[in-house]
Amino acid sequence: MTETALDRVRRAYARIAETDRPEIWIDLRPQAEVEAEAAAVDARVTGGDRLPLAGRLLAVKGNIDVAGLPTTAGCPSYAYRPEADAPAVARLREAGAIVLGTTNLDQFATGLVGTRSPYGAVRAATDPDRISGGSSSGSAVAVALGLADLALGTDTAGSGRVPAAFNGIVGVKPTYGLIPSEGVVPACRSLDCVSVFARTLPEAQRAVALMTTPSALPASRPARRPGPWRLAVPATAGLGTLAPGWAEAFETAAGGLASAGVEIHPIDPAPFLEAAALLYQGAFVAERYTAVGAFVEALADKGDPDLDPTVASIITAARDLPAHRLFADGERLAALREHALSLLGDRDALLLPVTPRHPTPAQVAADPVGVNSDLGRFTNFVNLFDMCALAVPAGQVDGLPYGVMLVGRTHADDDLVAIARLLQPAVRLAVVGAHLSGQPLNHELTARGARLLATTTTAARYRLHALATEPPKPGLVRALEDGGPENGAAIECEVWELPAEGLGDLLAALPRPMTLGRVELADGTNVPGFLCAPEGLRGAADITTYGGWRAYLRSLAVRG
Repeated sequence: MTETALDRVRRAYARIAETDRPEIWIDLRPQAEVEAEAAAVDARVTGGDRLPLAGRLLAVKGNIDVAGLPTTAGCPSYAYRPEADAPAVARLREAGAIVLGTTNLDQFATGLVGTRSPYGAVRAATDPDRISGGSSSGSAVAVALGLADLALGTDTAGSGRVPAAFNGIVGVKPTYGLIPSEGVVPACRSLDCVSVFARTLPEAQRAVALMTTPSALPASRPARRPGPWRLAVPATAGLGTLAPGWAEAFETAAGGLASAGVEIHPIDPAPFLEAAALLYQGAFVAERYTAVGAFVEALADKGDPDLDPTVASIITAARDLPAHRLFADGERLAALREHALSLLGDRDALLLPVTPRHPTPAQVAADPVGVNSDLGRFTNFVNLFDMCALAVPAGQVDGLPYGVMLVGRTHADDDLVAIARLLQPAVRLAVVGAHLSGQPLNHELTARGARLLATTTTAARYRLHALATEPPKPGLVRALEDGGPENGAAIECEVWELPAEGLGDLLAALPRPMTLGRVELADGTNVPGFLCAPEGLRGAADITTYGGWRAYLRSLAVRG
């Protein structure tokens, strides 16, 4: 039985209630309304329509228009109600995606911290004592927690990449102009990009492709030099101060790419980092005043409590920048870009950390502008240089997600994806029930690029129970080892191989009482596998004697 869009919506709302993170959302659509939309998607699929995103759940940053919901840009006093979806939203909906609601953000997309909002500070998905990153904070956390499959953000200084890195997901900042920015409240109109969050690279890449305007693609691209990918990688000593363990994590990521056959070439990051500082320390910030400055000043004059004071200070300070500074900074930026690209040479991409550290809310509160500037150290230059970028998970440091960023020239978006795939090693997964070949949830594996390695059995240490779930599935638990009545048996299982990111995506949506643990196979090896938490066994029938889920189902069919 294939999971329907309606099934996915109901599971999402149950998970939203379970996670209890209201600061993620500005406006969450009523469940009944979204269920009706899902039922319509299911009817279209049944009728033969081909919808590449059928039933995929979408969260939309609160500065992007969604018909029927207020666009607030993180400021209730600014809200207006659009009559139509932004083109980016409309294109995903046409492909079968279903919008859950609009998400929280740093007000007017001004910030990389995720704390500058009257709707509340958005906390990181894995550690609520850390910031989520911004400005696309709610969108990133909604995806990381498995509430949405995809989310739209915006990226001017790094807002589509910083929260991706902090929450262990993929963040795509495409080439400027590929995805239309109409229907987006501007931060800096000449730099703003619609960005995409997903738990896997294929999903992110598919969403970008569906939103891309064909005429924005180049008629042709110069053929790249044959041979392995060539990657520019700065020495960590040239990156400035990094959090403990982060230099080693960056070097490990670079080493992993080298082991995968990528040629690593040293580069001086200085012109990239100097350009990054120009975004806020130079005159380019004046464009933020052009976008919403008059409105912000009017709110400030009234003492409106909706206005974030740090956002207001950044935007209003840009009003009095002299015009000659903009021209001077433009000339300096052009020189830095020419120098940086000459250093990049024939390398296919540049590898950088996404941020230098992962702060706490207290650290942000103590130095809101300084911390924010530091978080943009490696991200701010990308749009100024008209480049594309991709943030991907690269392990953990002290239990927190760590991410790296690939940066490429204009229209090198697909190259970045190809290189990033090399950072995602394959992992094995043992399954014993509804994910087996031919079973209702097997598509959850195959859709994530999994392939079947072997059909075997577990070691004789397990018990199998039939759970009262929909679709039906078993629960595998390790047996007692005292030789008593609960001693174990060998259970039929399949071992699949899938990208590590695919496993992360699968786990993000794994419902209780299922958990991930180590499963010992008949040959004595241990692999990750789905197990059942003890509370899931209440009232569940022990079916161990059948030796596996398929044999148990066959017995039910025989009994009629």
